[in-house]
Amino acid sequence: MDPRRVDYTGDGLAEGDLFATPYAQVRAWVDDAVRRSESADDVFEPLALAVATVDEAGHPDVRTVLMRFLDERGPGFVTALTSAKGRHLTADAHVAAGLTWPAMYRAVRFRGRAVTLDRDEVEEYWVSRPWGSRISALASDQSRPVGSRAELEAAVEARAAEFPDTGSPDDVPLPDAWGGFRIVCDEVELWAGRRNRLHDRLVFTRTGEGDLDDAASWEVSRRQP
Repeated sequence: MDPRRVDYTGDGLAEGDLFATPYAQVRAWVDDAVRRSESADDVFEPLALAVATVDEAGHPDVRTVLMRFLDERGPGFVTALTSAKGRHLTADAHVAAGLTWPAMYRAVRFRGRAVTLDRDEVEEYWVSRPWGSRISALASDQSRPVGSRAELEAAVEARAAEFPDTGSPDDVPLPDAWGGFRIVCDEVELWAGRRNRLHDRLVFTRTGEGDLDDAASWEVSRRQP
């Protein structure tokens, strides 16, 4: 195997250019990635978030979701609470997650614990989803085995007949088991690619009880690449 060698030509990230809080820095990078995705084709899903959990046997598990929430409390995502990640995080709230934008030579790592989203947040997001996405979520028993693609599509068709598209945000009920999680971070790392693999890694580590936008609750350190 002859791997392709790419020298990362990013601008890096110096301490003097770092925002004062992890929220401000992550928000700036996320906004940059979203803007780039709107004008170029090299950042396809700027909010794609890899989420790592631990299962009942202590084995790691990782999957990619979309980050649907980001504020001073932390990043968040939606899922069926009965899915694999939902069950894992209910049993063991320790979680790690990452945003990666290879074309921009940037990545963000979050480490902390997961807390369930408030029901009103879930409901507000649910009604913003397109009808087809709500029907699919209602029909899918997420993470469970299914006999065939045809069986899955039949379940969706049955739900679509039961709850037809009326153009109303409440034409598909919010499933009881559907919700989400927010990551309450203890560590946030900003990674910026540089030439010769001498990348920048600046890490915010929690030192207080404040949120991601409370500068007094975080200290910054540099890690070797």
